[in-house]
Amino acid sequence: MDTSFPIFEKYSYIPIIAGPTASGKSALAMEICRVANGELVCADSMQIYKGLDIGTAKDSKEEIGDIPHYMTDVIEPGENYSVADYLSQALPIIKDILSRGKLPVVCGGTGQYISSLLYGLDYSQSDDEAEVEATQRLTKEYEENGIDALYSRLEEVDPEAWAKIDKNNTRRVIRALAVYEALGITFTEKNLRSKSKGPEYPFKVFMIDWDREVLYDRINRRVGVMIDNGLIEEAKMLQGITEAKSSTCWQAIGYKEMLKYLKGEETLEQAADRIRLGTRHYAKRQLTWFRGMGEDVTRLKPDDSEVNAKIVLDKCSNK
Repeated sequence: MDTSFPIFEKYSYIPIIAGPTASGKSALAMEICRVANGELVCADSMQIYKGLDIGTAKDSKEEIGDIPHYMTDVIEPGENYSVADYLSQALPIIKDILSRGKLPVVCGGTGQYISSLLYGLDYSQSDDEAEVEATQRLTKEYEENGIDALYSRLEEVDPEAWAKIDKNNTRRVIRALAVYEALGITFTEKNLRSKSKGPEYPFKVFMIDWDREVLYDRINRRVGVMIDNGLIEEAKMLQGITEAKSSTCWQAIGYKEMLKYLKGEETLEQAADRIRLGTRHYAKRQLTWFRGMGEDVTRLKPDDSEVNAKIVLDKCSNK
């Protein structure tokens, strides 16, 4: 673990602001950046796509202001992107921020990205030939027959991974099955083995812990705002690029639901209701992931961002 940068004379940890969608992560992370002369590193598996701004709730130019943001708008829609890809890009950015005497502030809701940073998961062996072949075969099976049979198979061979992976996250379902079929070990076991390297830097995770019903109300209201602000137009753009089911970008809630509306298969209100439901389910899975990390996550009350920023920086400082 590298703590040789001067910023670690003031701070013992790099803060990670995690949690479910609509919980106020970005506002808190940007307040921390303002107070601590920090720069924001995104940890969201959908905000890496260019042009998917409304549906992935990217910060607006007005919200960003003069705070540098990294790891958004990284690749084009239609391209796939893995956790290993994220680490290979995010860690050098964090190193660069540290080298300039700034505090990196990680912010996002993708549990895999955050766990990988916190625990130092090593994906350097993730492209073994047998694993690649298994992934290709399983992807073809998915394209021909859908996800149901693969998801049931995952439940049989790796119930622990199955409980954590949503059926709609087809890339992770296939990935977990490929690990089992290629290596003869569960996805969970491979992740445990990959922790042996340890984290690159000291991180500390914080989560704004809303009452679930209040959070769901925030989500419901946010969906309406997204539709008003251009979600339909973004879905049209994405439809023009790719409709391939295996493309990771379609895992972003809002676009696949809007696709049915664009095809005339649903009304706008029906699509909006499915977006609300899907987002609530996703938030529930996010809460389960972060709460499952136990004492590795410091919970914050849904308080004013200035109050929570002070709490975060106090807990990360060397005092």
